[in-house]
Parts: sequence; C-alpha cells; structure tokens
Amino acid sequence: MDQVTMPVLRAEVDDLAEAADHIRRANRILVMGCSGGGKSTLSQKIATDFGLTYVSIDRDVLWLPGWVQRGRDEQRAIIVSQVQGERWIMDGTNPSTFDVRLPRTDFVIWVRMPRLLCIWGAVSRWIKWMGRTRPEMAPGCIEKVDWEFLRFIWTFEEKFAPRVVAGLAEHGPDVPVLQLKSRREMRQLLDLLSRPA
Repeated sequence: MDQVTMPVLRAEVDDLAEAADHIRRANRILVMGCSGGGKSTLSQKIATDFGLTYVSIDRDVLWLPGWVQRGRDEQRAIIVSQVQGERWIMDGTNPSTFDVRLPRTDFVIWVRMPRLLCIWGAVSRWIKWMGRTRPEMAPGCIEKVDWEFLRFIWTFEEKFAPRVVAGLAEHGPDVPVLQLKSRREMRQLLDLLSRPA
C-alpha cells in the first residue's frame, strides 16, 4: 500500500475547479510533498502565471553550496522573513516550520504522488541535470541521487505524512488543502488554471 490511512483533513478541497478558484484568489500558497513528485515544477508554473514570488525551501532556506545544511535557527529566521511577504508560493514540506508558515498561508497544495512515481521523478531529474545544479536548488548543490535519498522517498508516506496531517490540524486547521495524487490530476488543475476565470 502506498498511502498511509489517516484522518480526513478538516479543510480538504476535493473538487479541482474549486481548488483552481482558491489558487486564483490566494496571495500565499504552500506546496508540499515528497521529493520527485513535481512540487517545484508546479510551484514555478503557478508563480509565473499568477505573479507570485517563488520561494524554494531547498534553494532559499535549507542548503548552502556543496550540500551543506544551514543551522536550524538561521533556517527559521529566513522562513520568518519570507512569510512576511504579501504574495508568494513556497515549495517545501518540513512540518517543523508549519507554526510559522501555515498561519500566513491562504491555500495548501499537497503533491502526494505514489512513491514509485516519486522515485522515477527523482532519478529522471538526476539524469537530466547530471553534473549541474537545477534552478530550484542552492548554487553549488550538484544534482545527486543516493540510497539514503531513495530510502527517504520510499518511506516518506509512513514517516512524514502523519506529521504533515498533525501539523495541518494544529497550525492551519482552517486553511484549505488540495491533495494531488496523480499526474493526471496535476495536469487537470493546470488546465483549469490556464482558462479565463
């Protein structure tokens, strides 16, 4: 089983047309999900189409050149500063900063793809960017895939999804959440967003 059975999110949005309306009206959107699921690509597309500042947790907060992690206090300070902006879309999952991010968020998109698709996404991205740094990653962080990263993706649902649900319930119980569980749903959402409101 790919998805862990969990309680239903209180403010879950099931209808893609309704979700598209939320996105059109939103000033601040949080996009989260497992690595390789497509959250960065989706975030950048929405940022471009709706004039939102794109904030990548990987690029702007977490990593320094050479895959060196910033200290937690510095990461938190950067996020506190970023969420003060009026119009942004933030791509990153870490539930430890939900207390800062969710109160400022108008809409959450949880890119919740099957783990094999996420593995394929990460591996194909590595092949595409081999020896280079992709734009949504910090400078000097050459694209890589190792067993630790693949294990992280494989166990993401069981380890992180319960923390995500708990964090949403605690820090953003009234923030609408859309779960995208297939590439088809993602394409349908983007198609809806491309049409005139």
